[in-house]
Amino acid sequence: MIASEDLLELLNASSIEELWDRHTRRMRDYGFDRLIYGYTRYRTSTSLGDPEDFVLLTNHTKEYTDVFIGDGLYFHAPMVRWALDNDGACSWSVLRDMADTGVMTAQERKVLEFNILQGVVAGYSISFGSISARSKGAIALTARSGLSQEDVDDIWAEHGEDITLLNTLVHLRILTLPYTAPGRTLTKRQHEVLDWVGDGKTIQDIAILLELTPATIEKHLRLARESLCVETTAQAVLKAAFQNQIFIIDH
Repeated sequence: MIASEDLLELLNASSIEELWDRHTRRMRDYGFDRLIYGYTRYRTSTSLGDPEDFVLLTNHTKEYTDVFIGDGLYFHAPMVRWALDNDGACSWSVLRDMADTGVMTAQERKVLEFNILQGVVAGYSISFGSISARSKGAIALTARSGLSQEDVDDIWAEHGEDITLLNTLVHLRILTLPYTAPGRTLTKRQHEVLDWVGDGKTIQDIAILLELTPATIEKHLRLARESLCVETTAQAVLKAAFQNQIFIIDH
């Protein structure tokens, strides 16, 4: 049974880094020592969006993530496919069933072989529900070395509801905390001008409010667009708001 202190610890985390550290330590207690969480707001029928726009958290090794994420192997991962089509928790025992029945594609087999080489052989995946067809979040929980899938299924039978609750809570907390993709940090001034644009202020209005010239405001908006890799200021405001980088008390 989850102690109230465990829930409060997650609820009171002030940053994604703090939240993730606490969560990975808690999941390790259940036997899951490697986690990978992903969330996208830019899903289409053929794509999950630009990986650089994902909220991506993991404690896997760089050797693993450089291939699984960096080389795009994740897009063909069988459990990613499952997560996109379903909500809830799923045992990785389905991988054996997929392989045995011949429904696994050659690309999915390649992912499976890579995971076996990396010791990613037993675990559970949780796919979180969303009200938007363009949004999806999921987490893969890899069991520590030495645990079989049967061992993991036994752990889940005893603690699965608690594990699902903790992961769902962490997912919801991640959506409320500021997240900055690597290399896409906004400056304090860029935060300010996007805040004001989001409030409906014109460039002239913002220049007066910040006691700067309109040309300087234009420059900060251009740099903000470049940092967020978008083409318009409206897109910059939306993306920064999605990432909780603006309209927050503390930058």
